[in-house]
Amino acid sequence: MFLKRLLSNDMPRSRLLALLLVALFIALAFAPFIFPGVKALSVAAKILVFVVLVASFDLLLGYTGIVSFAHTMFFGIGAYGIAISASRLGPNWGAVLLGLAASLAVSLVLSFAIGLFSLRVRAIFFAMITLAVASAFQTLASQLSDFTGGEDGLTFKLPELISPSFEFSGEPFLGVSLDGRLLCYYLLFVAAVVLVLALLRIVNSPFGRVLQAIRENEFRAEAIGYRVVVYRTTAAVLSALFATLAGAMLAIWLRYNGPDTSLSFEIMIDVLLIVVIGGMGTIYGAAIGAVLFVVAQSYLQDLLRVGSEAASGLPWLAALLSPDRWLLWLGVLFVLSVYYFPTGIVGKLRARAAR
Repeated sequence: MFLKRLLSNDMPRSRLLALLLVALFIALAFAPFIFPGVKALSVAAKILVFVVLVASFDLLLGYTGIVSFAHTMFFGIGAYGIAISASRLGPNWGAVLLGLAASLAVSLVLSFAIGLFSLRVRAIFFAMITLAVASAFQTLASQLSDFTGGEDGLTFKLPELISPSFEFSGEPFLGVSLDGRLLCYYLLFVAAVVLVLALLRIVNSPFGRVLQAIRENEFRAEAIGYRVVVYRTTAAVLSALFATLAGAMLAIWLRYNGPDTSLSFEIMIDVLLIVVIGGMGTIYGAAIGAVLFVVAQSYLQDLLRVGSEAASGLPWLAALLSPDRWLLWLGVLFVLSVYYFPTGIVGKLRARAAR
């Protein structure tokens, strides 16, 4: 009963999906101890950030049917809010909180303006408007070098408590140093869990049901009395705020932010791919898709290097498995995932369980 309330009655509805989600939760909760090493911890932290970012985008695309290319703009606002505040006010919690509050306020105003004036425009026209706004914001961030650091970005310090140099104990625990970086990871982990549960509550509330009704048939929803523009604008604002929080998480982990780090259009493409892989209209799909994509993106080159060395006796196969061709193989994996899971991994598993 407690678990159903915690998940807002949105149960996995598939035994295999439930096992995958439990395994994912355990792996991320104990990642510093299960997967030792700096790279593994960084990959786990990136997964946490992308779970929140993709889930917030799915609130727009999967639950409301809105295609927006400005999502990474709000992601970047969150990261720049922390970076600018911490670099100007110093490494203290007041600077972090002020940067977070300021970035949320900016995202609130921008998303409300975009939603109010642009959501009346249909389908592809709205997508083009958001793409233009996001491109303009990225250009602005690159040119305001005195404020944002320009193309070089901003490197900053955070409170000592979450700094790698701070140690809670001189003795490692299970082979892992008890330092500020470990605490920073668990700060991100708790934030990701809370934000995902909040998104589950939103999409399974009466508000979320109306969003799904608008997605299925906007004219029918308007005919029965729902103000579609109000609901769509509210969904756009909520999605932007969650994306801003994801950007703040990224900046806190990296202690650096630049245009390519949080505002790149490549990140927007990655988010779209993850939504399709995991399954649109499912918050769980964001988690599953983010894990698969980030792990593949981070370790595919290493795997191909091993395969290329193993196939050294066959020059054509070794060349095909060259680490330099990792993007090719990533594309192949994406095509295969769409072919075998047209409704996403979560959608496929739930459909199989229903049969």
